[in-house]
Amino acid sequence: MRGWPAGYDNMNEQFVIDDFKVGESWRVFKIMGEFVDGVENLYDIGPAVSIFGSARIQPDHPYYQQAEKTAAILARNDYAVITGGGGGIMEAANKGAAEAGGKSVGLNIILPHEQEPNPYANVTLEFKYFFIRKVMFIKYAMAYIIMPGGLGTLDELFEAVTLIQTQRIKFLPVILMGSEYWSGLIDWIKDRLAGENMISDEDLDILKIIDDPEEIPVYLRQFKT
Repeated sequence: MRGWPAGYDNMNEQFVIDDFKVGESWRVFKIMGEFVDGVENLYDIGPAVSIFGSARIQPDHPYYQQAEKTAAILARNDYAVITGGGGGIMEAANKGAAEAGGKSVGLNIILPHEQEPNPYANVTLEFKYFFIRKVMFIKYAMAYIIMPGGLGTLDELFEAVTLIQTQRIKFLPVILMGSEYWSGLIDWIKDRLAGENMISDEDLDILKIIDDPEEIPVYLRQFKT
């Protein structure tokens, strides 16, 4: 019996990166195709903010309502809103942006569970490869808003912070919404990473905690070009 976590048996077909075999270099053209689709559909989107958060949050949850309100405020301030296109926080953000008359972008990922496109994105793209989708999140966003979420949300958070820290991309604001949710992580980063010189103190300045949606466009105004 294999020692895999529950839910991993008989799922080998979903492991896309394992599909690369000798003679299958044609798959590179599929990757190129996803890049082309992304660029052609998003190149003129204008100033945009990518919003991340849990797909498991229900509409009656305060985080859902906060995401919806935040996206609506951004749309009314002429920002497009980009999400992963799924449920939970992503749905809330797409809904808020769309109902406020803004551009509501959903970059959906094909997954065996959890990810179904929400109906509120008025610009939709579908990706098979996570890394291409990540490029689109960063390339077309002038800011990130990270709301409470799980491993995928943390992945997007730390990828953006790492790219900024290593100057692989220009600085973009990375905003954490939900100080109560994120405070333990921030304390750990200060205590362990900065405290043991794993990062520089100025790296902490990449992250900004804002709880009030009304404050976000005010903060972003100084970065808008």
